[in-house]
Amino acid sequence: MGVGKKSMEGQIEEESQQLVEVFALEKGQPFDPALPITNSISNVICAISFGYRFPLEDKTFKELIDAVTFTSKFGGSFFYVLYEMFPWLMKHLPAPHNEAFHATKMLLSLAKEEIQKHKEQMSFQEPRDFIDFYLLEIEKRKNDPTSTYDEENMAQDIHDLFFAGTETTATSLKWAVLLLANHPDIQDKAYKEIEDVLCSSFFSYQDLKKLPYTNAVLHEIQRFKYPFLFGFPRQTAKDVKMRGFLIPKGTAIIPNMRSVLLDPKHWESPKEFNPNHFLDQDGHFVAKEQFLAFGAGARACLGEQLARMEFFIFVVNLLRAFRFQLPPGVKELNEEPEAGLSTPPHPYKVCAVPRCSSS
Repeated sequence: MGVGKKSMEGQIEEESQQLVEVFALEKGQPFDPALPITNSISNVICAISFGYRFPLEDKTFKELIDAVTFTSKFGGSFFYVLYEMFPWLMKHLPAPHNEAFHATKMLLSLAKEEIQKHKEQMSFQEPRDFIDFYLLEIEKRKNDPTSTYDEENMAQDIHDLFFAGTETTATSLKWAVLLLANHPDIQDKAYKEIEDVLCSSFFSYQDLKKLPYTNAVLHEIQRFKYPFLFGFPRQTAKDVKMRGFLIPKGTAIIPNMRSVLLDPKHWESPKEFNPNHFLDQDGHFVAKEQFLAFGAGARACLGEQLARMEFFIFVVNLLRAFRFQLPPGVKELNEEPEAGLSTPPHPYKVCAVPRCSSS
C-alpha cells in the first residue's frame, strides 16, 4: 500500500491542511485543539482503510470518533482491570465495559459494511486502499486451506488500525501543541529553521533530513511524553535467563518504556523538554538507540513510518500557519498526563495565532 512511503504523503498533507483550516476558524482565540486533532488523524486511517475521508459533520464519523475515544479511555480504567480479573462476574453487572463492547461492535460493523461495498464495486481489481488489497489477497489464496485471510480477520484488522493508529499519533500531536506553547523559544527556533530551509510551500518527508533542530524537537516530544502508560505486552518464545531470573516460555512481558526514555544515564535532563538530547555540539541530529517510543526488534510498531510521517507533516504545516501561545492570564499549561492506558495531556486551551506569512 505504501504506508509510510511517499504515496501516502498526499493523503496526510490533505488532512493536515484541513486541520490548519479548522484552527484558523478560531481566529487566534483560546480553544481546545483535542477533538480537531483526533478527527484529522482518524481521517488519515479512514483514507488508508476505506479509500476516502469523512466530512467532519458526518454522523457515522462522529460515532466512530466517540467509539475510539471511549474505548481508549476505558482501556486504562479501574473497570477494565476488574473485567480482566473477573470476566465471569462483570458480564452480569452494568458497567462501562458494556459500552466498550458496543463501541467495538460499532466499528466492526462499519468495517464490514465497507468491505461489502468494496466487494460489490469489484474495486479490488485495481486496489486503492487496505480493503481492496486484502480482498485481492483473499482472491489469490482462495484455494489455500492454510490461509488466514478472511473477512472476519480483515474487519478486526481495520478495528485495530483505528485504535492503534488514531490514539497514539493524536496524543503526540496534542502534546506537541501544548509543549510548543509552553516553550516559545523552542517553537520559534524550529519555525525559523523550517522557513530558512523549506523555501517552497511544498515539502516532503525526505526534507526532515535537512531540519536537524525540528527533527530533534519531534523526537524529544515523543521521548518526553511517551503516549502510553507502558509498552504493549509481548510473550517469550522460549525460556529466557536474564540477570539470574528465569522467564519461562509463554510468559507475558509488559515492557516499561519509561525506564529507558527517562533514564538519567542516557539523557542529560530526562524530566525536562530538551531537544538538545538529540543534537551534537555542532547542531547535527543524533539518532539514539535509547529512543524506544516505537519499541524495538522484530515486534516494533508496524505503523512507525506512517506515524513519523504524519507527525512531521502535521507539525510543520501547523507551525508554518500559526504561532501557538498561552491564553491571556495563563502562565503555563499543565504538563502532567491524564491517567489511563494512553497518557494524553489534561484538557487545555491554546491560542493559534495566524502568522503574517500564511496567506
